[in-house]
Amino acid sequence: MRLFASAPPRRTTTDRPHLVLAAVLLLVGGLLLALPDRAGAAADTLISQGRPATSSSVEDSTFGPEKAFDGNATTRWASAEGSDPQWIRVDLGPSATVSRVKLVWEAAYAKAYRVEISADGTTWTRLATETAGNGATDDWTGLTGTGRYLRVYGSARGTSYGYSLYTVEVYGTTAGTPPPTGAFTVVAAGDIAAQCTASSSSCAHPKTAALAQRIAPAFYLTMGDNQYDDARLSDFRNYYDKTWGAFKAQTRPVPGNHESYDPAGAFSGYKSYFGAIAYPQGKPYYSYDRGNWHFVALDSNTFDDTAQIQWLKDDLARNTKGCVAAYFHHPLYSSGGHGNDPVSKPVWQILYGAGADLVLNGHDHHYERFAPQDPNGRATADGIVEIVGGMGGAEPYDIETVQPNSQKRISGPYGVLKLDLTDTTYTWQYVGTDDQVKDTGPTYTCH
Repeated sequence: MRLFASAPPRRTTTDRPHLVLAAVLLLVGGLLLALPDRAGAAADTLISQGRPATSSSVEDSTFGPEKAFDGNATTRWASAEGSDPQWIRVDLGPSATVSRVKLVWEAAYAKAYRVEISADGTTWTRLATETAGNGATDDWTGLTGTGRYLRVYGSARGTSYGYSLYTVEVYGTTAGTPPPTGAFTVVAAGDIAAQCTASSSSCAHPKTAALAQRIAPAFYLTMGDNQYDDARLSDFRNYYDKTWGAFKAQTRPVPGNHESYDPAGAFSGYKSYFGAIAYPQGKPYYSYDRGNWHFVALDSNTFDDTAQIQWLKDDLARNTKGCVAAYFHHPLYSSGGHGNDPVSKPVWQILYGAGADLVLNGHDHHYERFAPQDPNGRATADGIVEIVGGMGGAEPYDIETVQPNSQKRISGPYGVLKLDLTDTTYTWQYVGTDDQVKDTGPTYTCH
C-alpha cells in the first residue's frame, strides 16, 4: 500500500519475515484509522478475472495465458522455456484505472520484470519494476495508471526454465461498459486431412487434431477442404475420421472445393460423412448462436446460388446478437498461391452491411491475418477482420504477393486458430503443433 502520496509503488512478498509483516500491518492499520479515505482506496475491485488474455508464448496449450486470469489458484500460464523476454497481457476493457497488481509465481519465476499499462497495446507506460525478484507472491500496491491493456513483461528469468504465473490479479475501477461476460474458446482450421496416417512422421493432420483436442474448446470450426484429394466417403473414413473425427460431434464444418470433386457426386462423401452436422438446416450453409455471437457457415462453392444469398440476407436481418462471425472456404483476400478470390466479394458486401466482425477462410495453405477492411480492400475501423487458417494438415503454400492490409503471414508450421471470444470482444492465437504460439492477434471490440 502506498503510505504517502510521493512514495513509489510497494511490493510485498510471502517470504518476508513475519515480524516485518506484522509491523507493516500495524503501521498500515494506524494509517487507515487516521485516514479513513485509504480504506476506500483499498476496496478497489478485481477487474481482470475472466478477461481476454494473450502471451508471447506458451509451454504448451494446457498452460495458456487465460489460466492466469481464471480465478483458479491451481492452474497457470507458462511461457516457452529458455528465452527472454516473455510477456503476458490482459485486456481490461475500454478503460481501466489500476491501483494494485498481485502476481503469484510458480517455481519458474522472473528475476527481472516490469508491470506496464497501455491504451492501445502498442505504447506502454511502466507502473512497477522488479530487478531482484525471488518468486512466491509479489503484491504491488499504490499504483496509478489508466489504460485498456496491462502486461507483465519478463526480461530475466530466475531459473533456467521459462516464466510461469498461477495468478495475475489486477485491481482498480473500470469506466464505460461493464466487463464482458460469456467467454468461450473455439478452435478453427481449414485444409486438413491429406491421404496419410499417423504411421507417417510427415503426416500433419494427426498432429493438428491432437493440438485441437488439447486446447479443449467449446466447439470446432473447419473452413473447407476437410478431406483430400477428392473427398470420397472412403477417404473421410480412412483419414479424417482417424484424427479430426474424434470430435466430429462438436465440429461445425463447411465444404471446400475438394469436397466438390467426389466422383460419386459433388459433396456426396462430405454429406454422407457429416450428415446433419453439416446440413442442420437442410443446406450446406447454416447459422447458430453461442453467447452473444452469431456464427454463419457458408458454402463458397455456390456463392452464385441466389437461394444461398437470399438466405444469408434473411438470416442476418433476423440476428439479434452483438457479434457476428462468418466462415467459408475461399478468401476474398490472400497473399498465398491462390490469391484473392472475387467470388466472395458479394458476400463480403452483405456481411459488411450487416456489421459483421470476423471472417475465417481456408483454401490457401498458410496463416494470415488482415487489419479491418471493407469489401473494396480499404482499411477502416468498422471493417471486417479476415483470417486465413489453411494450415490444418495439407501441404503448405508459399506466400507470393503480399496484399494491402495484411498484418502477419506464416507458411510452413502446421497449426490451428485458437479464438477467444467474449460477449463484446475477440482475439486469437495461431498455435503450432509444437504447442508454441506463432502469432497473437489484437483484441477487437465487436461492432
